[in-house]
Amino acid sequence: MMPVRRDVHPHLPASRISDWHVRGRHVTHFVNALSIFFPAGERFFMDSVRAYRDDVADPELKRAIAGFIGQEAMHTREHILYNRLMSEAGLPAAQLDNTVARLLNLLRRILPRSWQLAHTIALEHYTAMLAGGLLADPDQMGGSEPGYHQVWIWHALEETEHKAVAYDVWNTVMKPGLYRYLLRTFTMLTTTATFWAMVFVFHVRLVMADRECRNKLRGFGGVMWFLWGKPGVLRRMIPEWFDYFRPGFHPWDHDNRVELERIGPLIAEIEETSRRAGVSLRAPSIRGSF
Repeated sequence: MMPVRRDVHPHLPASRISDWHVRGRHVTHFVNALSIFFPAGERFFMDSVRAYRDDVADPELKRAIAGFIGQEAMHTREHILYNRLMSEAGLPAAQLDNTVARLLNLLRRILPRSWQLAHTIALEHYTAMLAGGLLADPDQMGGSEPGYHQVWIWHALEETEHKAVAYDVWNTVMKPGLYRYLLRTFTMLTTTATFWAMVFVFHVRLVMADRECRNKLRGFGGVMWFLWGKPGVLRRMIPEWFDYFRPGFHPWDHDNRVELERIGPLIAEIEETSRRAGVSLRAPSIRGSF
């Protein structure tokens, strides 16, 4: 697959930032917590892949790297705007984003570039799993506010389109053998523990900061049902998570490229939603974002 940079700007109504998901505020804030990771996270992904660009000779993979970086830059821009809506609503998105940025800056300082790329391919597998589940199961977001639904579907489609790029760079620049396998799998274990612990904390912080969120503690039961019951967002990821530990694993072993046929209609839908809302189809420039 060859990733394509698309300059799209879904319309996100500011008034709905805390309750856009059809399942209510608690699930909304779980998904919002994921958004907080993307600006700093996508920059880290771009940097870790870019660090090896000159080591790649294959012209097709070089083109894919350029497309990967272009897509991640657009995702970064849109999630900066998304997260800004949370901050303007009184939610601690900016502080939490700074926490992610500080952690990733620490990894940049202390880890060799191979370990940084290992973290990237682990997290890219997570984004691919989350994206694949969202695209396959309309129950995850069906009936939610259209603009927020669109931004997540667009992001999921492009994550699917480029899901193997960082991994192909990894296989190209890392010498095959036990060390490559152990580094890849060990990093997935540490990434899993760290990432989900932070998601849990961020989710709680968002819920507790939302003054209009009622039954704060009881509402977490609904989130657990969403994640592990029905639709079982995390439960359904378990087989793919284990598949990552297979020695011959490749992201396209789970071939869901048929979903990419939705990109054209989705972009037309985004443009129509924005036109009806009377907003620009292009996002404002954000200096220093990338």
